[in-house]
Amino acid sequence: MSVMASKISYENQAFIETKVNQLWKMKFVKFYNFRNDYKERDSTQAFILQDTLANPNLFVVAFRGTSPFDADDWRTDADLSWYMLKAMGNARAHSGFMQALGLQKNKGWPKVIEQDNNGGPQFAYYTLREKLREILKENEEAKFILTGHSLGGALAILFPSVLMLHDEKWLLDRLDGVYTFGQPRVGDEKFGEYMKANMRKFDVKYFRYVYSNDMVPRVPYDDKNTLFKHFGPCLFFNSFYVGKVLPEEPNKNYFSLLWVVPKVVTAFWELIRGFILPYVYGPNYKEGWFLRMLRLTGLLIPGLSAHSPQDYVNSTQLGTLSDQQLRLHELTRY
Repeated sequence: MSVMASKISYENQAFIETKVNQLWKMKFVKFYNFRNDYKERDSTQAFILQDTLANPNLFVVAFRGTSPFDADDWRTDADLSWYMLKAMGNARAHSGFMQALGLQKNKGWPKVIEQDNNGGPQFAYYTLREKLREILKENEEAKFILTGHSLGGALAILFPSVLMLHDEKWLLDRLDGVYTFGQPRVGDEKFGEYMKANMRKFDVKYFRYVYSNDMVPRVPYDDKNTLFKHFGPCLFFNSFYVGKVLPEEPNKNYFSLLWVVPKVVTAFWELIRGFILPYVYGPNYKEGWFLRMLRLTGLLIPGLSAHSPQDYVNSTQLGTLSDQQLRLHELTRY
């Protein structure tokens, strides 16, 4: 459910609503277009669905990732400046992602802000927090999960960090898990330690999926200059969709002369594989022209086409992950 919600989040509201209600037989709750206070325009999208038409057990909040032709999304990704979180022991987080989530210019993260709910600008964290309070109070047994692909995955894991910052215990107790796909690094080592301690405290599951040579989970770089760090293990799937639990994805900073040839060979296999899968598993696995073009581009820039949401969908539907590996993830996720 989480990977399909992450993939469909790139579509427009009407398409998402129709798909959720009519095909998935779930209930579309709301689509949002959120303001970035620093850019002074709406540039962050998310939607909420519930798992049944009535008496839901689960609500899903899915953040949209980087749209290929949206310059503002790319500017957000490329902003490598830090935002200092003194209340987290001077932990640092990716400033661009924090701004997309609702960081207030000149105010930081106040617990409450004034928002005009009658057509005025809405900010992702504050609006979603209030909506979740509302729908979860109406459904006392239900929980919620957060999910997203790429930039959407970064926002999904940062959302609970601000809940922790504001001591939102009631919502954190209702948060079942965070599922991210192709998520970039979002903070430094102190940020990761803070998140692990608090996710352990509230028993929040964290599943960070990484597919093959996807370049995005390998940025911003984890080195002595940038200091960005992932936290917790990753669920890594190779180009044959065989999964394993690893402390860190292989070739963690992407650029390495030792990996050039293997990455090009894998990119060529991914191009060929796109023609094979529909014959083996059916027409649902047929790749469109845009992804085919992306696969060709991947021969020049290996790891670019591997970031496609389709490979993450395939990893969850066709991928293999042993019970032993799942137990390993459970033991090492904190």
